[in-house]
Amino acid sequence: MSLPLTRHHRPRQVMEAIHTANAHLDADDQRTKYAKISASPYAFFRGTNHLYWADVWHDWRFSLFGGQVDTQTWLQGDAHAYNFGAYGHHDDRVRYGMDDFDDALIGDYQYDLWRLSISLVLDAEENGVSRKTLRRGLKHLVLSYHKTLARYRAGESPGHVSVDTAKGPLKPFMQKVERKKSRAKMLDKWTVQEETGRRLQREGKLINLPAHLDSQLRKAINEEYRSTLKGELSDAGDAHFSVKDTARRIDAGTGSLGLERFYVLIEGGKDHEHDDVILDVKEQPGPAGLVLMSSAGKRAWKATFPHEGARHAAAFRAIAEHPDIYLGWLHLGDKVFSVRERSPYKEDFPTHKLDSGKAYRQLVKQWGAILAREHLRGAAALAPDDPGRFARAVGRQVDGQLDSVVEMVSTLSLSYARCVAQDHQTFVEAQAAAT
Repeated sequence: MSLPLTRHHRPRQVMEAIHTANAHLDADDQRTKYAKISASPYAFFRGTNHLYWADVWHDWRFSLFGGQVDTQTWLQGDAHAYNFGAYGHHDDRVRYGMDDFDDALIGDYQYDLWRLSISLVLDAEENGVSRKTLRRGLKHLVLSYHKTLARYRAGESPGHVSVDTAKGPLKPFMQKVERKKSRAKMLDKWTVQEETGRRLQREGKLINLPAHLDSQLRKAINEEYRSTLKGELSDAGDAHFSVKDTARRIDAGTGSLGLERFYVLIEGGKDHEHDDVILDVKEQPGPAGLVLMSSAGKRAWKATFPHEGARHAAAFRAIAEHPDIYLGWLHLGDKVFSVRERSPYKEDFPTHKLDSGKAYRQLVKQWGAILAREHLRGAAALAPDDPGRFARAVGRQVDGQLDSVVEMVSTLSLSYARCVAQDHQTFVEAQAAAT
């Protein structure tokens, strides 16, 4: 058989992109990650965000209902169904929204809306949701997003989802999180009380750090991280940040699997029954979309954000409804790490337990509204002297055309989900052939 005239075809593109994106992982981490993304098309989608960005970065369809300077905002960057969840930090109040900004970047709003819609398809197919219910869900997701922007243009202030304001299936879910989770229970899970004091639990997903790395991390917490804090903790005393213990966090995440990650136990304040605080220290290599920027775009990005720790913090403070007061960064060697508190209330909504089309629609409507509110906040952070500019610009692009917007996003989502399923099968077959 003669060689193909071109080696440019989808299976080869997919495999080369995955191997390039994961070349930095050691053999064990790579095997673990590849096993995770082999599990299903949705798991594959979550673990290959770089494929999504490579596919949509120059997609002409973004010009139909956006594609303008003023339709850009801070993007979540990895919007999918399981990046929504319950969370809560220093005030011990349970909220619901997006709480992961590792891939956040500035771009057209549609990139987030498309990715979230695609994840809706993949999650629905994994859970056996009917095509009719799925299509209705996509419609309600898109309409909820744009109606939230329209209400903002009409003068309504964006709200947030709490135990008091949650609707449909979210309300009992959040009530359960509030009832079942607490700071004390989190500390019981991740720490042990010894005669010399509390330390991190060394079973399961936490392991010891080498002495030199433990020393470097403790030093970075006190000499760099504390200087990056803003707000009420910027003047906290040495006792508050006294480091009790450190450990390496392993086997966390899907797309982020293999990145360096540590837990640091500090003394914290005295306002809680258990005053200790766990800091989550996570390597930040940069958002998946960053590599697709032009050379000029990358230079402008670097001039704005000297490193990815600063970018992560800027995005978090811009997008999040309730930014973590422990948010900051530090360096270890040539790597930069975000620092934030580990939430005592972190919990994903179990979409596989939705038992009716009505409950499904109620949930996705809230996803659309949450994403819109995040984009409104992100855009306001970029243009503080004209915070309504983004909503007006999107409105000019979509007003009178919402049916066409729904049809375009639905068609794109369904077809791209099929592409993900094919790519997943390509990957699974390649893995089987390699063993």
